[in-house]
Parts: sequence; structure tokens; C-alpha cells
Amino acid sequence: MNKSLKYRHELKFFINQHQFYIIRQRLKSLMSPDSNVGSSGEYHIRSLYFDDMNNKALHEKLGGIRDRVKYRIRIYNVQDDVIHFEKKIKFNDYIAKVKEPLTREMYEQIAAGQFEVLNNPEKSLLMELYHEMNHHLLRPKVIVDYVREPYVCHNGNVRITFDKELRTGLHSTDLFSKQLKPVRAIDENLIILEVKYDEYIPDSIRIALQLEGLNRQSASKYVICRKFLKYNTWEDY
Repeated sequence: MNKSLKYRHELKFFINQHQFYIIRQRLKSLMSPDSNVGSSGEYHIRSLYFDDMNNKALHEKLGGIRDRVKYRIRIYNVQDDVIHFEKKIKFNDYIAKVKEPLTREMYEQIAAGQFEVLNNPEKSLLMELYHEMNHHLLRPKVIVDYVREPYVCHNGNVRITFDKELRTGLHSTDLFSKQLKPVRAIDENLIILEVKYDEYIPDSIRIALQLEGLNRQSASKYVICRKFLKYNTWEDY
């Protein structure tokens, strides 16, 4: 474990619409909406996930490897004012995230396979990506697209999100493509509930969630979308 990073607990569950309405109603009196939400209480997330020539991230996840990393570019509400290249690090049941901002021009160069834009010795993550793309053929693999309804609590630094309408792009890996038309990659009745916290979850929130009665899953959106792509296109692992 890299002790310079801030690691957090992460739990994931599949819940149905009925469970969603019950849990959300309980949480509304205990938590606040995230400050980034719009009038609907939600925002849209679209990520472009990368993997290497051996599909290492995919196979490590499928193989149950506990310590692993994933790379992605993430945007919000299909806008280019905030673009981040992120590295998500998994260590046992803990997660950490490192990210660097990108400009739209940098994104377009990366999308075109012009990786020299990442060759910046002052940015360790960009240099790591530059190395991965040149030596391990790290490349865009799949788009993951969904709507997030997030709630936060200062005590324990708890963040609970309901991720809905998980979709993926079948024929494009361009985050900003107007022709992308993402298709649903999961049963329409299912929502992914994610619970992140530092050291503890306040008892009131734990009771509201009734975690023991939920179906805990790995619920990797990346894997779900790669599997969907595999069975609905000619993609092979």
C-alpha cells in the first residue's frame, strides 16, 4: 500500500427499484445531496476506460486479484470544462484515486493516438500513462455511461451514490461523440449502490442502509460494459 495516498473503504451492491426508493427516503433525513448535482439531484458521468494489450485490468478483476489498478478519462454532463485522467487503485477492500486534469485539446490528441502530450516529467501520473501506452499498449477499450444520485455526510466522510441507467457505447470510444448513442448494459430494474467512507459509517446511516440484508457484489461497471460489448459485437478478450 502506498501510504502517501488517501485510502477509503468501498462497498458495492446491486439493488432494485423498490430498495432504491426505500433506502433513498431513509437517507434524505441523514445526508445531504452532493454539491455538484443539478436541480434533478443527479449528474451524468461518462468514462473512457483503458486496458493494455493483455487486458490486464479486465482479467485481474475477473480473476479476483485484490490489488489492481484501472485507468480512465472521465467527464461530467458531456461537457469539456472538467476532464480528468484517473488512476483508480484497489488494495484489499480499500480504494484510492489519483487524477490529473486534461484540456480538450489534450484529450483529442490522446484519442488520436498522439501520446507525446502525456510526456510531462513534472506530472507523475501522466508519465506513468505515457509509459503504459508506449510499452504495454494501453489503449481505450470501452465507454461507461450512467446517471449518479449522490449523498454525503461529514461524519466519517461518507459518500453514498445510486448509479442508474448503466450504458455503454458499442461502436465508439469518443467521449464527446454525438453519434455514440449508448445502450443499456444492465437490467433496467437494477441500480448500483456504492458506499464509500474513511474510518466508520455513523450508526444512523448504517441502520438506514441495512447493509447486512443487501446483495454485496463486485459490481464493476467496467467489467459489466466489457462483457456486454463482447456479447453484442465482435470484440474478443
